[in-house]
Amino acid sequence: MKLIVAFWFVVFVFFFGLIPFWGLYRISDLIYFILYRIVGYRKKVILSNLKKAFPNKSEKEINQIISMVYLNLSDVIIEGIKGFTMFRSQIVTRHKIINPEVLDSIYQSGGSIIGVTGHYCNWEWGSLSASLQTHYEPIAFYKPLSNKWIDRFMLWSRSKYGTKLTSIYETSNTFENKLGNKSFYLMAADQNPSKRKKSIWVDFLGIDTAFLDGPERYAKKYNYPVVYMDVQRKKRGYYTIELSVIAPDPSELPDGEITKRYAEKLESVILKEPGNWLWSHRRWKLKR
Repeated sequence: MKLIVAFWFVVFVFFFGLIPFWGLYRISDLIYFILYRIVGYRKKVILSNLKKAFPNKSEKEINQIISMVYLNLSDVIIEGIKGFTMFRSQIVTRHKIINPEVLDSIYQSGGSIIGVTGHYCNWEWGSLSASLQTHYEPIAFYKPLSNKWIDRFMLWSRSKYGTKLTSIYETSNTFENKLGNKSFYLMAADQNPSKRKKSIWVDFLGIDTAFLDGPERYAKKYNYPVVYMDVQRKKRGYYTIELSVIAPDPSELPDGEITKRYAEKLESVILKEPGNWLWSHRRWKLKR
């Protein structure tokens, strides 16, 4: 049964890939209408999160952000599927790193780097674009799928241009095995941690928030510089990524400082365009 499901999934992906981008965004508009107006997908969670983060905003302002949240989510869904069949030229044009030279000095010194971002705008294409626009071997962490056939297809598709995908359950081993390589570790680290004891707590959007400890832990252990990847939508289907080094020498920073800098950078990005963040996950489920 899983093989049959995987077969039809691949067929769907390739037929979906034949649809031009202008057609995809008509599909996205339909998905937006269904998720927002009909299903109300996780609307209570989104509303609760927004009220916590923006207690002074009016109901009208909150509703405007909610509408943008669903539109952003719909675009990310269809762009994620389209990513399976995109060409190199499309990726470089539509998910463009505008200042890759920021990494040159780090690369020349022979070290790896850790790139952090959030679930903001289109983070999905990052696993494709990084290998085409930097000198590094990008390594992206993902949660393996229960269907091994779809999982294999996912691995092939996301790694076809040079990115290595590795299971989140093999994170420690991956860092150890890649010692001496020039790797670019891609980490979207704004998920809700599963373990309170390993969380790093910072003030984020005015709320006491638990962050994953992974980026900071590995940055300090191996003294890998930490780079923030700021993804911005210029128009539908076109994004720029601006890189900035937030921790050039992690070993010299006090505990919690790297995570604090990451949270501050992510917060500043969200405050400019809050509708582009993934508000549908329970970000503040954990309490200190």
